[in-house]
Amino acid sequence: MPKRIKRSKKAGLPPGTPIHIGEKRTEKTRIQLISYDESGFFEQEAEAAEEYCAARTATGITWVNVDGIHQIDLLQRLGGCFGLHPLVLEDIVNTDQRPKMEDFGDYVYIVLKMLTTNGGGEIVAEQISLILGQNFLLSFRERESDIFNPIVERIRNAKGLIRKEGADYLAHAVLDAVVDRYFGVLEKREEEIDLLEDEVIADPTPRTLQNIHTLRRDLIFLRKAIFPFRSVIGALERGESPFFKQTSRIYLRDIYDHTVHIIDTLETFRDLATGLLDIYLSSVSNRMNLAMRTLTVIATIFMPLTFIAGLYGMNFKNMPELQWRWGYPAVLLLMAMVAISMQVYFRRKKWF
Repeated sequence: MPKRIKRSKKAGLPPGTPIHIGEKRTEKTRIQLISYDESGFFEQEAEAAEEYCAARTATGITWVNVDGIHQIDLLQRLGGCFGLHPLVLEDIVNTDQRPKMEDFGDYVYIVLKMLTTNGGGEIVAEQISLILGQNFLLSFRERESDIFNPIVERIRNAKGLIRKEGADYLAHAVLDAVVDRYFGVLEKREEEIDLLEDEVIADPTPRTLQNIHTLRRDLIFLRKAIFPFRSVIGALERGESPFFKQTSRIYLRDIYDHTVHIIDTLETFRDLATGLLDIYLSSVSNRMNLAMRTLTVIATIFMPLTFIAGLYGMNFKNMPELQWRWGYPAVLLLMAMVAISMQVYFRRKKWF
């Protein structure tokens, strides 16, 4: 497990003190600047935040993407260029935030969770912070990934409406890219549920129970990350932020529909996971009942046989059967008839 800096480290510090909370990292922060309008496109990458201060007054739309939020001094200089509130910088470097939206007048601050799966199928969560202003968008990610690559390619090649619209349309594109990743995570969970359903019915094992608990824990984590996001998109779609124009709210409505669909699917998966646990317990109980019934039938058959063997094993002197020539075969025949009769009776009762 990677080392994480916990929230308790901030205890006693004044509000607005930026302390990185989350996975401890050593790589350098990467800052990418993209400026564009309908007629042109400019892209730049550097490590010094001062190089992007002029972007605030540049014409067209400015997008500054920051990969890596652990270098506090660099983020503070960038925040000074764009006039960010200290509380915003504090929230950006705190990766334990829940999805939310806050309006600071000159800009709106949005926090959301990006969810992906690694090679082993485990959920990987990353916090993304967006700051949307009049003609600029700032995005902050914990690590570098390819989620924004399709958006950058659309800007470079002037595909669709992205070069013709404002920063609000760019923010919509980023939100839509994050929501689209949710579907891939849910599809992976659906495959796990299908496999567990077959396993829990055919051959449940203690490993099956562990997988069910892992699935339920993942679904709870997904609900915690996705459920508040619906309120964020709903507030933006209702026009609570002046930075989203009416033309862009239509696209936000589409994201809101996707979010509602994801939450409904997630609730369905939670019910299925609970049902899997019930089926597992029932299957284990049924298997135990079958084993107990088999043992009970065997013990019941041997009870009269044990009685007969014990009766003729007492060896009293005046027992007439002890001197009888056919006594031993007769007792064996009697025991066989008793065992066969009881088996026939149990089979008619469908006990085995």
